[in-house]
Amino acid sequence: MCGRYALFRWTPAFAALPGFPADQKAQWNISPTDSVLMVRAVATADDGEQGRDVARARWGLTPPWLTDMSRTPAHARAETIAEQPMFRQAFRERRCLLPANGFYEWRGTARKRPFWLTPGEGSTLYFAAIWEAYPVEGHTYLSVAVVTQAAANQRRPLILDAAGQAAWLASDTALPVLQSLLAAPQSALRERPLANLVNDPKLNAPECLTPL
Repeated sequence: MCGRYALFRWTPAFAALPGFPADQKAQWNISPTDSVLMVRAVATADDGEQGRDVARARWGLTPPWLTDMSRTPAHARAETIAEQPMFRQAFRERRCLLPANGFYEWRGTARKRPFWLTPGEGSTLYFAAIWEAYPVEGHTYLSVAVVTQAAANQRRPLILDAAGQAAWLASDTALPVLQSLLAAPQSALRERPLANLVNDPKLNAPECLTPL
């Protein structure tokens, strides 16, 4: 299961999107319950065409009706997202993207070893995700869950290409198209084994990517 990822580099065009936080810092070791950046579709004021904005959200989906705050899922399985009560409405109405430079995966039996997976050094990828708004005492908090696909013995985030990103964000995308995105084959990723420094969730520094 993808429980950690990183966003430490982004393009000037991404930073220019509405809502991008001026104080955004590099995140080398993002974990569930952390604050993350999400990208949503917005209608432009001039012609109604789709644009995008950026917002901060908590990684752990929190629907307005949720009463047990210890049960905020960080992941939604692609096979069941359309039917599960926790996810189905957000899947149909509140889809977003989470930008990342790569993610971490632990493998092994007796002793698990961290690996860094990315499409290429310096690249940006986008995870399919869903979001919810949770009102508390006059303030509205945003939250997200990453959509995952089964991959070998792991579950990996569903990564979308440019066309898939546009279809995922569009409010009028038909359900069969969304279903096809959920089952889309994934491109090969570069991977390298890492030292165990990233095992510490409190470490948020380039040392997380120290090679083995």
